[in-house]
Amino acid sequence: MNPIYAALAFLMALVFTLTGVTRAGSWLIERRNPPIGDLADINGARIHYVHVPARKNAELPPIVFIHGASANLRDQMLPLRPLLEGRAEMLFFDRPGAGWSGRGPGNNETPSAQASTIAALMDHLGIGKAIIAGHSFGGSVTTAFGREHPDKTLGLVFVAPATHPWPGGATAWYYNLTTIPIVGRLFSETLAYPSGALQMNTATACVFAPNKVPDGYVAEVSIPLVLRPNAFRANATDVAGLYRHTLDAAPYYRDIKAPTVVISGDRDKVVYATIHSVGLVRDIAGAELVWVHNLGHKPDWIAPDLVVGAIEKVAGKEVDLQAMAKAVEVRVANDTYGAGKCADIKAPEADLAPI
Repeated sequence: MNPIYAALAFLMALVFTLTGVTRAGSWLIERRNPPIGDLADINGARIHYVHVPARKNAELPPIVFIHGASANLRDQMLPLRPLLEGRAEMLFFDRPGAGWSGRGPGNNETPSAQASTIAALMDHLGIGKAIIAGHSFGGSVTTAFGREHPDKTLGLVFVAPATHPWPGGATAWYYNLTTIPIVGRLFSETLAYPSGALQMNTATACVFAPNKVPDGYVAEVSIPLVLRPNAFRANATDVAGLYRHTLDAAPYYRDIKAPTVVISGDRDKVVYATIHSVGLVRDIAGAELVWVHNLGHKPDWIAPDLVVGAIEKVAGKEVDLQAMAKAVEVRVANDTYGAGKCADIKAPEADLAPI
């Protein structure tokens, strides 16, 4: 056989094999991680959500939680719902394209469009105003919500947010690759699942580092849902487009008037905390920065009591968040997970904003 034909035949066989592995893996992931909430058609997308009612005369206003990249509604619901059950009406949902939510024919690719979908979902459920709590990429959606839907915003809580332009605007190579027409689709249908499955535990450890990943986290939060081709492409589009969005949006954060708290760890290995979190406190009048030493990118899991305290603070309660942060620091002071494997992200000195 001609060597060229043989090579082409081998490549075709490899593509078909990897496609089959991905399809089988996606089927298994969905069997193991079925929807746990309700579905509603919102702005042209089928949105998966969990709506938790409050008891009569609840002490806190409604709260809407916005998860970050590669995640789904379980990521905030599992650690925070038990601490707020009955005290407030809560809405957890999969952002468009994530978890069990569809992307829809509309433009749900930008934080602003996703904020509009959230506002429409709130209308669908009869939630007039709420505290909006966003983690990581969800922080960018939270800023969009606060700017564009102030009539629905009672307060904002940012947890390890990604909101401002960062040096170079770089993201992981596979996000940019996945957004390339044809090539990106081929990658997501063949290599994303097997390579992602192999790297998932290591990547998750670096998201939490220097803190410990809670036992069973990946399975309990259904993180493998992001490896399905459609979800992988949606997630990549979100992340790859974030830098462009922040360039346009950040100058207008000063228009946000809602009470705001920003929680960040000085050992965050995913985002530039000294740019995003410090920038939010600089840009939003009256915002409070809660800076926690030796805390990584997951305060919602490592310090859920602090996140709840921030929610209480923007709701108008007297809460000493700085004292709470000191207590968290004592709990995590000796954490060294991922040492030597997960590099700290440090912004260039010129890019540091004053506190």
